[in-house]
Amino acid sequence: MVHGNNTSGFILIGLFDHTRAHQMLFGLILAVMIFSVLNNTLMVLLIHQDTRLHTPMYFLLNQLSLMDLMLVFTIVPKMADGYLTGEKSISLVGCGLQIFFFQTAGGAECFLLAAMSYDRYVAVCHPLRYATLMNWHMCLKMALGSWFLGASDALMQAAVTLSFPFCVNHEVDHFFCEAPTLVRLACSDTSAFEYVMYICCVLMLLIPLSLILTSYSLILATILQMHSIEARKKAFATCSSHVGVVGLYYGPGIFIYMRPKSYRSAKYDKVMSAFYTIFTPLLNPMIYSLRNKEVKGALRKCERQGHLLSKEHLRPHREVVVELETGDRDAQRVRVHRLCKEETWLYDLSGNPCSVDAEYDFVVILVVAATSEDDFCSPV
Repeated sequence: MVHGNNTSGFILIGLFDHTRAHQMLFGLILAVMIFSVLNNTLMVLLIHQDTRLHTPMYFLLNQLSLMDLMLVFTIVPKMADGYLTGEKSISLVGCGLQIFFFQTAGGAECFLLAAMSYDRYVAVCHPLRYATLMNWHMCLKMALGSWFLGASDALMQAAVTLSFPFCVNHEVDHFFCEAPTLVRLACSDTSAFEYVMYICCVLMLLIPLSLILTSYSLILATILQMHSIEARKKAFATCSSHVGVVGLYYGPGIFIYMRPKSYRSAKYDKVMSAFYTIFTPLLNPMIYSLRNKEVKGALRKCERQGHLLSKEHLRPHREVVVELETGDRDAQRVRVHRLCKEETWLYDLSGNPCSVDAEYDFVVILVVAATSEDDFCSPV
């Protein structure tokens, strides 16, 4: 018997061996990780940059993307390093940090999904009171509360798990350090801790899940009473995708943490863990955000700005906000056209390109040292 304080580390057996099929699966995991990081990073940057996305819903989605990034960076790099280099050992401190960051992100996401379901409930069922019920103070409390509860549970699990005396065999049949797996290696009685961990799982999985199901049941009842078919379709499409994400996340979590000990299998635990730690972070931004009209608009805006500032269009420039002359619509069209002839780019105050067929009180003029008139008067 080797006590936990004297244990130098553990050996992570991993998820794959070096057969051809597993090599292809490993390549798929890396591709999923890359797309997951890109999608979630894109969401964080878009929400930060575009003022139209500075709303409670997108603030919570921003926190969800940060949690997903934490999950991916906590799990996948170490797994990939062990598979590629063959160095599968992990130190005691590294194992503790992995438990802490994984459980922080995972636990916080459980509570955040419940907060997001409440946000959708207020938006659909009480739209006139949305600004009051979902103010920024409430959003901040929801986000901080989710992070705090996740971190508190993570700290408890990491500290208690690594305090147990472990047997001589330090091989962990998993691809990362997870409390239920490490507890199986302990040489002392862990029944009290397992009972406490089970209670924590009830608090962190079943209670938020119950709130989520209640919120979406009320939303569904409200949707069925809507007279507008268009509004009904929009609300139903949004909420059904959210429920899908909830099922993908809570299902594997309940399967791993709330099964009786006699029914546990390391093989199935690894598959389920891979699903909600690697694949779910990829699906979250695709289902929650990238299909939304506002997000698509923000992406198009960034694309236009990137086109303007690409190498073939980039010149020394300055921005000037001017008030257009009011009055005759035709005269205003001529004014906009002449400004374009003077080698400028025109934008309204929301950052969208101006049209010569629309009226504006103010515009942002991006004056650029163009090489030719065609460079700046062609449509974006």
